[in-house]
Amino acid sequence: MALNAVLRSLDLLDAATVTGQDVADALRSAGVPNVEVKRFTGKKGSTDFIRVVVPGTRGRRAGGDAPTLGIVGRLGGIGARPEKIGLVSDGDGAVTAVACGLKLGRMAGKGDRLPGDVLISTHICPDSPVIQHPVVTMMNSPVDMATLNAEEVLPEMEAVLTVDTTRGNRVVNHRGIAISPTVMQGWILRVSEDLLTIQQQVTGRMPVVLPSPCRTSRPTETTSST
Repeated sequence: MALNAVLRSLDLLDAATVTGQDVADALRSAGVPNVEVKRFTGKKGSTDFIRVVVPGTRGRRAGGDAPTLGIVGRLGGIGARPEKIGLVSDGDGAVTAVACGLKLGRMAGKGDRLPGDVLISTHICPDSPVIQHPVVTMMNSPVDMATLNAEEVLPEMEAVLTVDTTRGNRVVNHRGIAISPTVMQGWILRVSEDLLTIQQQVTGRMPVVLPSPCRTSRPTETTSST
């Protein structure tokens, strides 16, 4: 039933003139009143950061005990105009984040609310710069990684699902979605069984796992005595 939200998100973001305010208006009309838009300008252009709060029935913001989930749509940009025309594959993170907001808003309006608060963040840039790459043209970002992290990953998120597109790689490159191992406080943990189950149930296929890079050596340990 979330397909309708995905299609609405695709239709909304597939435009050269789309702005963060356009996305905020669509989310509010879907029943999500708490939407914040903030424009940032860097050396490579501008983008609109979107922050969405979908309150839960027992969410932290209302003094409840249910944990807060973060959904981050990570990308360079939804478009690379004038280099590329139309919505690019790198925009999948923003498409997913906006679709989640639309779906959760519709659910809340029909009486179905999750226990915990859901915080959704992404950014809207239809004319992001690009980087030439041997495999495929890669998307850059109008702002640096530090700004992306500061604006999209919030301290109150107790767990974060980050959605990114990795079509310029040769490790896991297939039509569909893949899940990476859980990363917590710098540690790469085993893949979440719950997420694998959800992926299998939603797609009707065996899960695909994207390996996460890790260090191949440990820092040298020294001891001293007196």
